[in-house]
Amino acid sequence: MSTEALEKLTAELGVRPPESFAALPPERLAALADALRRERESRASGLNQAAEEALKLVPALARGPVRRILFR
Repeated sequence: MSTEALEKLTAELGVRPPESFAALPPERLAALADALRRERESRASGLNQAAEEALKLVPALARGPVRRILFR
């Protein structure tokens, strides 16, 4: 068991994974942690794109102030 890989997965999950995960090979734990990180980044990117699209509905003169208020 690789404690480094398990710690990386714990950091990505935000909680300690079930004890049964300790039986997984370190490369599987690392792959799972990387997949979780990529998915989180993908969702964040999608949310940013959706927010920018929504701002197109705001009149042009108000976009700057609305953007500053919403996305401090």
